[in-house]
Amino acid sequence: MEDQQQQQQPHLHLANQLFLLQHSDIADIEKVTLRDDVTSYVISNDMALLYESLCSSAVLEFDEKVLDAMRVRIDEEVKKLDEKIADAEENLGESEVREAHLAKSLFYIRIGDKDKALEQLKVTEGKTVAVGQRMDLVFYTLQMGFFYMDFDLISKSIDKAKKLFEEGGDWERKNRLKVYEALYCMSTRNFKKAADLFLDSTSTFTTYDLFPYDTFIFYTVLTSIISLDRVSLKQKVVDAPEILTVIGKIPYLSEFMNSLYDCQYKSFFSAFAGIAEHIKLDRYLNSHFRYFMREIRTVVYSQFLESYKSVTVEAMANAFGVTVDFIDLELSRFIAAGKLHCKIDKVAGVLETNRPDAKNALYQATIKQGDFLLNRIQKLSRVIDL
Repeated sequence: MEDQQQQQQPHLHLANQLFLLQHSDIADIEKVTLRDDVTSYVISNDMALLYESLCSSAVLEFDEKVLDAMRVRIDEEVKKLDEKIADAEENLGESEVREAHLAKSLFYIRIGDKDKALEQLKVTEGKTVAVGQRMDLVFYTLQMGFFYMDFDLISKSIDKAKKLFEEGGDWERKNRLKVYEALYCMSTRNFKKAADLFLDSTSTFTTYDLFPYDTFIFYTVLTSIISLDRVSLKQKVVDAPEILTVIGKIPYLSEFMNSLYDCQYKSFFSAFAGIAEHIKLDRYLNSHFRYFMREIRTVVYSQFLESYKSVTVEAMANAFGVTVDFIDLELSRFIAAGKLHCKIDKVAGVLETNRPDAKNALYQATIKQGDFLLNRIQKLSRVIDL
């Protein structure tokens, strides 16, 4: 991932560093290096507000002289930018005025002043006619949204971008937006939609401002495994040439995916541990760690049980390379939560599957919805009679 790091939006790289710096699983020696890198970047870009915030939370050490120097440089730069805007408005054309306002917007983004950046981007948008340029302003807003993990801002910006594309827009920007939306969906636990959008972008990926291609493939494979059925997984992921060219570079991912598809469950659990560590250290997936681990286990246990009408607990434990007690406890939890359709005969030590009848389930759902509708109509009729 190193060779493409320089193409990632610098603030998003900083956000990853800040996440790792505050993560308990990162060694103290690594944190020293991270802290030095973060301090250097924050100061060199005059990110005064972020510096104050990090110092107040004891992430960085406070130095009043450093903060004062940043504030002085910010005031000087804002003065210069305002002078350029005034000059453009008096002596130059509309495009130069727009460029002067855009420069001020980018400055506020650079120093991490979110409120002023959003305000200035609105001013710049008011002076922008071309759909492509207005779309670029939305991408700047989206990048800020991901930096601050402001999902309300991200959602509104994605909706705004889609409305802009109804007016026009090129394919390159549309494909970029797919990846932005996929990352938003993944970050808000909509893994099915995220997988669909990621897969649609595998052959057109150019969104290096968000993350390198290796990371993109990592997200694509993970979201696909818990979202796609076995046949679709084979067609869209396991045999996909774009994924095959990169997957070997990502630790544990190839073994994780292929061992699941090939039903090599011992190898799967071995790779599973390595993937789990990777997910823990991912800024976008970390908050969904427990949910994701549970969903993955549901997929693999369901896949194993689909092959049997009944199987001994010991045979399943041997297949996964774990103890009988572990499998017994695991399956009990998933069965109680309605995730697995089977029952455990504790005396005989046997698992009996009871696959749900899809037609019967649909019938029951229809009856339930019909009853609910009738109850609503009866309540409404009483109100009307009164």
